[in-house]
Amino acid sequence: MVDSPAGYAVIDVETTGLRPSWRDRVVEIGVVHVDLEGRVTGEWGTLVNPERDLGPQHIHGISASDVRHAPKFKDIAGTVLALLRGRVPAAHNLGFDAGFLQAEFDRTGVAVPSLAGIGVCTMAEARRFLPDAPRNLAGCCAVADVPLDGHHDALIDARAAAGLLCRYLEVTRPTSPWPVALRAAVAADWPAAEVADAAGVRRGVAAERQDHFLARVLDRMPQTAEPVQADRYLALLDQVLLDHHISAAEADALVELATALGLCRTDLDRLHGRYLAALARAALADGVVTDAERDELGLVAGLLRLPAAAVRDALNEAATCAPAALDRFTLRPGDLVVFTGEMEGGRDAWELRARDAGCLPHGGVTKKVRLVVAADPDTLSGKARKARAYGIPIVTPEGFARILG
Repeated sequence: MVDSPAGYAVIDVETTGLRPSWRDRVVEIGVVHVDLEGRVTGEWGTLVNPERDLGPQHIHGISASDVRHAPKFKDIAGTVLALLRGRVPAAHNLGFDAGFLQAEFDRTGVAVPSLAGIGVCTMAEARRFLPDAPRNLAGCCAVADVPLDGHHDALIDARAAAGLLCRYLEVTRPTSPWPVALRAAVAADWPAAEVADAAGVRRGVAAERQDHFLARVLDRMPQTAEPVQADRYLALLDQVLLDHHISAAEADALVELATALGLCRTDLDRLHGRYLAALARAALADGVVTDAERDELGLVAGLLRLPAAAVRDALNEAATCAPAALDRFTLRPGDLVVFTGEMEGGRDAWELRARDAGCLPHGGVTKKVRLVVAADPDTLSGKARKARAYGIPIVTPEGFARILG
């Protein structure tokens, strides 16, 4: 047994909510190593797939499209354990971060020491070292002149908390201000755990990895799509474009169906042109194409990577001949609509709008549900996963408002 720990492991987590007892989960973790002299020696961080919706995304700013690429906690448990073992855990509001990590380790069946019991809380210690500072991380960092650029990013917040820790150590050097914590960390019984080779995933990974869905369709010899193939693809395309947004999950679905049907890039360009022509015909049905309708056609053409002249050509074609009709998605009175995620204005307000339009808000997803409205269309919530399995469209609140309009 050594006489002193290797140093400190400063942690921060972003979560789906405030309490692990309410089934809230970790969605991002950052760990910064600080040695006993107060020097930063390393750092590590990753997004975490919580296997549920992401909760208050307006606070932590994490997108479901990024989390789709992230490991689950069970995949990184060994790595996190190795980062903590033999060190004094530290965090700004240690009870919060330690409580969530403890719950995540419990889910994996790994028994770790009480992190809060052997750790240092930089928020609590601010009473001693920063008596005039507010207790929140931003306030303490401002008074201590510690950089905090990008609050509510786990690794950035862990760096800031590590900066506070280093300031505290500097004030008391060469004596440690936490001899009890040092002894507790040395005596702690850390379990052995296999470190899996799970790479950390940072924010923005979806934008870096996600090519436009057409770029992922095999470019082979074009063929004439059979009517049943065309209808299946166009029906899915219409669902995807309900909210004028192609989410990462929807892009995957389009690529998967095109591949299953044997459609190549040229086939899809042809079908996309047909789809735009049908929209143009609908816009011309009353004899006038409004600016809003023209803007919508332009938006759809852009989403499908059609050439700049595609809207003009579609309108010209619609004026001279009627393209084949499409069985477009519509909401009917009595249709069941499910809402998921934290939406601007509150879910109750959106459910009221659904009722006013004659739809029926529903608590869970069944095969009878017509539409799911999600704060984040790539959400990993149980409702969204079931909707995808049933082929039920998922749209944003803004898309739902457009459908009602």
